[in-house]
Amino acid sequence: MKLLSWNVNGSRAVWRKGVLQEWLQRQKADVYCLQETKAQADQLTPDILDPFGYHGEWHWGEKKGYSGVATISKAPPGKVERGFEIAEFDNEGRVLITRHDDITLFNIYFPNGKKDAVRLKFKMDFYDSFLKVLERSRKRGDDKIVICGDVNTAHKDIDLARPKENRGTSGFLPQECGWIDKLLAAGFIDTFREFEKGPEHYSWWDQQSRARERNVGWRIDYFFISSNLRPRLKKAFIQPEVMGSDHCPVGIELS
Repeated sequence: MKLLSWNVNGSRAVWRKGVLQEWLQRQKADVYCLQETKAQADQLTPDILDPFGYHGEWHWGEKKGYSGVATISKAPPGKVERGFEIAEFDNEGRVLITRHDDITLFNIYFPNGKKDAVRLKFKMDFYDSFLKVLERSRKRGDDKIVICGDVNTAHKDIDLARPKENRGTSGFLPQECGWIDKLLAAGFIDTFREFEKGPEHYSWWDQQSRARERNVGWRIDYFFISSNLRPRLKKAFIQPEVMGSDHCPVGIELS
């Protein structure tokens, strides 16, 4: 099973450019997870909602042109849940939970905390709520779990080009990095680091400073899996060659 995740920074924009459809057709993945789709139902045509014979599930927020996620799969998922059942988070359209064979997939666009202290608190509250949702999911029998999306935090110094300069910036604050530690301690694996231990592998670059050309980036997009899926993990990768957004896709392959 091949799964890919990409913060597209506007699904309509990457579709108009032809980038999204070219990527979807070339990758031939079983499941695609998109974040920051920035579109609602009345703004999307059928060929975007269910592209190339795939089945699309979308979660959009109340505010047009903001946030949003989509999970696009070859076969319709066995179940679909939108959000955490917490209105302040669900109103922003950040979460899709779907079932694919024996795997429960969380496609999440985690909040950005850079704006101000209020949004940082919102982000940390979202993080904490997600851990509770995970625990609830496990208790009801969802033991094989995949989590993907734009987490909006670089975990370790190796995960961004300039760690010292950004230690006081949201996205690399101790409490944000510490939350990823909590997730791993809860029995999850950062799939990319199972295969690649070296530096200079990023998934987001600041567009205004043309940072991508210099590879001055951050690794803030992830696939985490529950530890019982480790024997099935065959590959984890980043696709920096894919253009069209300030993020690039990340992916995994499971047997």
